[in-house]
Amino acid sequence: MNKKEKNSTCDHKQMPRSSYFTLNKNTYILMGVCGCGKSTIGALLAEKTQGIFKDGDIFHSEKNVQKMSSGTPLTDKDREDWLDTISESITSHTGTWPLFVGCSALKRRYREILNSKIKESNVHFIHLKGNLELISERMQKREGHFMKSRMIESQFEDLEDLEEKEKGFSVLIKDSPEQICSQIITRI
Repeated sequence: MNKKEKNSTCDHKQMPRSSYFTLNKNTYILMGVCGCGKSTIGALLAEKTQGIFKDGDIFHSEKNVQKMSSGTPLTDKDREDWLDTISESITSHTGTWPLFVGCSALKRRYREILNSKIKESNVHFIHLKGNLELISERMQKREGHFMKSRMIESQFEDLEDLEEKEKGFSVLIKDSPEQICSQIITRI
């Protein structure tokens, strides 16, 4: 352990608080299909960086939740207010940084909406990437969530990978949450 780490206010599992200055005003949107681990990874990243995690699911309207609960995929129109609400939440964030947000952001168009509406924050996308087989297995084990496993295929149909010009990167989700977080932290 180096001298800087000894003087930090965190344990060995967290980033030294001095990293706050490089992560200040940075928002990392954890994107991907349902069941890829946005909430798990986001909460763990926030813990390790002494940041904040916001789960995009809480910003869905009751109408959207009912629609997904019945097994009907959302349309682009359905997602507009949701993306606006997420953007407003990020723009108005005055708390601790970095800010991690779980949001499927499946299409480039959705990511463009988020980028265009978010002010005062440097936005990066982290695509938690897994194949249909892995996601299906995870969704079968998931309990108490409004997203139904039969909707996985529609999410994969909508998914558009990050392009080179977009700020962000992809991480394969085959490893443990701890290992995935370590990979992400080395890149942010």
